[in-house]
Amino acid sequence: MAVHPDKAGPFFYVLQDVRRILFVDDDPILREFAVVNLSTEQATIETAPDGAAALEAIETAAPDIVLLDLEMPTIDGFEVLRQVRADPRHQFLPIVVVTGREDVDAVDQAFEAGATSFVVKPLNWRLLSHQLRYVYRAACNERRLAERESEARERLQDLASEGARFIAEALPMNPGLRPQAVSFAKAADEALKGLAPQTAGEAKAA
Repeated sequence: MAVHPDKAGPFFYVLQDVRRILFVDDDPILREFAVVNLSTEQATIETAPDGAAALEAIETAAPDIVLLDLEMPTIDGFEVLRQVRADPRHQFLPIVVVTGREDVDAVDQAFEAGATSFVVKPLNWRLLSHQLRYVYRAACNERRLAERESEARERLQDLASEGARFIAEALPMNPGLRPQAVSFAKAADEALKGLAPQTAGEAKAA
């Protein structure tokens, strides 16, 4: 349940990893509660009253995590999710859907559009802070893994190119190397396919 600002109590230590949270909801009271209940010495809470303002805020400076209502004027949460996920820069931005809807179709639609997780109103702010920490750390780990895979792919591509150049120079002098050259090309191609980047949909399915 929501905590009144006058009874918010001490900072939630669990949010010390998160620096900037964007809370998107058309309810001004809920936005005020979010600022009071989620702000810490490390975390600042920015708010947006609708989807259009949310997209503008994300474009100006992407936050560490987004809390997004589904039913809002101008642009609803589903469309915000679709537009954010269409931008490769925000592939790993964690977005937690905050909704008063509990029907399975709404939840499925939100995940299909790119939601990372979801919570149902009324909000338990203390439990929410724990979930935000978990979601944020998981997103950071996913981003680091993708970066390592990208680096490995680049190194493998460089190695394959260097190997192909060496074989091209050696073959005229020793045509007997052709079987080894064919084997090398096949092995390099298979290795590169194994490191092919996943789409967001493929990553969720995996």
